[in-house]
Amino acid sequence: MTFIWDRPNFDAHEAVHIVTDPASGLRAIIAMHSTHLGPAAGGTRFWHYADDGDAMTDVLRLSRGMSYKNAMAGLPLGGGKAVILADAAKTKTPELLAAFGRAVDRLGGNYVTAEDVGMSVSDMIAISRETDFVAGLPVDDAGEVGGDPGPHTALGVFLGLKAAVKRKLGRDTLDGVHVALQGAGSVASHLARHCAGEGARISVADIDAAKVEALAAEVGGTVVDPAEILSIEADVLSPCALGAILNEESIAALNAPIIAGAANNQLARPEDGQRLVARDILYAPDYVINAGGIINVSTEYLDDGGHELVRQRIDAIPGRLDRIWDESDASGRDPAAVADSMAQRLIGRA
Repeated sequence: MTFIWDRPNFDAHEAVHIVTDPASGLRAIIAMHSTHLGPAAGGTRFWHYADDGDAMTDVLRLSRGMSYKNAMAGLPLGGGKAVILADAAKTKTPELLAAFGRAVDRLGGNYVTAEDVGMSVSDMIAISRETDFVAGLPVDDAGEVGGDPGPHTALGVFLGLKAAVKRKLGRDTLDGVHVALQGAGSVASHLARHCAGEGARISVADIDAAKVEALAAEVGGTVVDPAEILSIEADVLSPCALGAILNEESIAALNAPIIAGAANNQLARPEDGQRLVARDILYAPDYVINAGGIINVSTEYLDDGGHELVRQRIDAIPGRLDRIWDESDASGRDPAAVADSMAQRLIGRA
């Protein structure tokens, strides 16, 4: 018999909660990897998984990633994540969201949730009717911190992408730099606007044809087949969809010297980081470059500052990446392994 703690991605999680509510049809998993630095914070993903085991793998990887992300961003938060297992039609009802909110509330603040893939600000409002342990809520006053964390994630990725371009290509701006975006969702769209605004040439792919065509038209970009985006010749490949897309096969086919994107858990396996090094591809560890959203969520939830503090924390992302790349160059270890070691020390798991 295989127990959950025998799974490769379990990594000494403090708690994993299986949630069911037959009346609403809710099936969810809430994983708390670490509360060493504070309450386990991380968004809720609403997704249809082909297999329940895939959902467990996803939530464990995402939860651990949040521990590392929050620690590396200098936030007083631990790491957690939730997934709601959607049906094939991705049916989302007020009753289901309410049941999930009650499940979060029963954890007494040990887990704090916010938006992730498949969830919106309006969903967070519905959940907040059942629990106070939620962020990413709209604000009444323009001076308040809150709302959709996506634009903040995109800003951090943009700044980190620029740092990677400067380091690898020796260019101070993105003018004329070819950025290939995998994804045309909220974060990818904001990132595309930032890049295009500085003169970058954009190629973009997404399984949603209408969404990708609209984004390409807005930023003067080119639509690429989703099956071809990972191997397109570009200066920067920016994965902004789901994770585990960088593996032995896809890395061998890459035609970009830089990987810098918003997707979580981009490396399918730890050894894939060294495969990127072997191909002389500069990788920006995902949970470092994409921390802008949780920075905004943290500031909202903890009420420890305003927009200036959010921007100050996001502006620190490029410097953090440079320190990781410096140590990678000096040690011979890949940037992902270096970042993991730094994060593990911060959460007391060196």
